[in-house]
Amino acid sequence: MSSIRIECVAKEGCGIGESPVWDEQEGALLFVDITGRKVYRWSPVTRQAQAIPVDAPVSSVALRKSGGYVITLGTRFAALKWKEELITTIAQVDKDKANTRFNDGKVDPAGRYFAGTMAEEVRPAVLERRQGALYTLLPDLSVVKHFDQVDISNGLDWSLDHRTFFYIDSLSYSVDAFDYDLQTGKIGNRRSVYKLEKEESIPDGMCIDTEGKLWVACYDGGRVIRLDPETGKRLQTVKLPVDKTTSCCFGGKDYSELYVTSACFGMDKEWLSRQPQAGGVFKITGLGVKGVPPYPFAG
Repeated sequence: MSSIRIECVAKEGCGIGESPVWDEQEGALLFVDITGRKVYRWSPVTRQAQAIPVDAPVSSVALRKSGGYVITLGTRFAALKWKEELITTIAQVDKDKANTRFNDGKVDPAGRYFAGTMAEEVRPAVLERRQGALYTLLPDLSVVKHFDQVDISNGLDWSLDHRTFFYIDSLSYSVDAFDYDLQTGKIGNRRSVYKLEKEESIPDGMCIDTEGKLWVACYDGGRVIRLDPETGKRLQTVKLPVDKTTSCCFGGKDYSELYVTSACFGMDKEWLSRQPQAGGVFKITGLGVKGVPPYPFAG
């Protein structure tokens, strides 16, 4: 095993840091602060993060083929032009629900933007159950709804052969798989590939490596775990110095660095004094594996 190193690289103190995405063109890491209502871009060269404030909880960010980014903002899919700090709404979901917001989102290998919703939290992970749904924003800017009755729509990614879609509804404490049709974007045959153990706590964001193994951030578990979706076995645990690890992605020049976002929402002063880096972004090196570059939204 190579020696694993963990470093807090962006000390932004995010309420809920989420959705890390590597932007190869900029050589920078994108991420969001849901409760802080900001989209960040952190440069490993300057070691500084630029932030763009937004008008609603922003829960995910993705690259866009035509330039700029796409984000999930409140219950809207929106476009973000970074230089101009310009945000325009593309589509809205959950129009019949006053109390939901988008959560995690990611683009599939064909350029469709998948993202799901959840009820607004009363306290961390405490919310009205089964209010969320999973949606896709298609390249023609229309929206498809896959299913509802979701608690906290979270981590998502695709297998290396693009035939399986992996998905987390956090309060099920399970990482699920669906058969995936890349031509149509349709999903089916849902099954659980991994059930979290008690000390792993709540499954949150997720990404895949070039060996087809999944990395899952464990909210309140203070760790990321590496899973084999074929065998349902946990292969590795990497503990972090903060409890509320929220999501992860691979980045850096050769996608060998694992970036992990975290949260401080709901932590009291005493807890924060023990974990001063809560809400920061961590870089893990020396894992000996690489990740898959993110796909841009094709619309």
